[in-house]
Amino acid sequence: MDYDAPLIPAVLERRYKRFLADVQLRSGETLTAHCPNTGSMLGCAEPGMPVWLSHSDRAGRKYAHTWEQVGVANGIRVGIHTGRTNRLVGEVLDSPELMPETAAGGPARAEVTVPGLPMRADFYQEGDGRFIEVKNVTAAVDQGLAVFPDARSSRGVRHLEVLQALVEGGTPAMLVFCAQRADVHTVSPADDIDPAYGQALRRAMAAGVDVIALGAEPTDAGIEVTRRLRVVA
Repeated sequence: MDYDAPLIPAVLERRYKRFLADVQLRSGETLTAHCPNTGSMLGCAEPGMPVWLSHSDRAGRKYAHTWEQVGVANGIRVGIHTGRTNRLVGEVLDSPELMPETAAGGPARAEVTVPGLPMRADFYQEGDGRFIEVKNVTAAVDQGLAVFPDARSSRGVRHLEVLQALVEGGTPAMLVFCAQRADVHTVSPADDIDPAYGQALRRAMAAGVDVIALGAEPTDAGIEVTRRLRVVA
């Protein structure tokens, strides 16, 4: 996935009201950017952190800049824009190397309502009838270990319950964790943050829901899915 233009570097002053962030540009100018992430952004929203923004001239936008990435320890960039995640995964659904489970599944439609169940799936593969849900992972709590969610998520639990119900009814279903950072090799449920999510994830996996994780690397130019990660639940 490529950005329309190189990102703009800045320094985070504060994130507030979930969807807003005040940043300072290299010129010294301070502006407010849209923060496209509803989570707590654990470890990714401390004042003074380097951040990178995209810019849009689209008419009607209240904030012309969008927070895309943040710099954490050791020069690692983390993609925090949850709206980018589906596009990243969609680009590799047919990759035999990165997603062999879905590579032969045929064309995929985005944002498809699951019949009779309370969920709109991120993807539906028409060839094998597979529903796919995608989660963006930003939090890393230990060397190489990323966790999800970074805040309690009743919505995330509900999604797992729907995926489990699909599989138990004979319909294939998959959950894809996508970690937009280069310093992790494993994704696990954040049981200390949301024990209900961890329990629901383990139930879904035991029922036969495919759960995989992908690693992506953000740069000034874009974000690329580069590798598979382990899932340890």
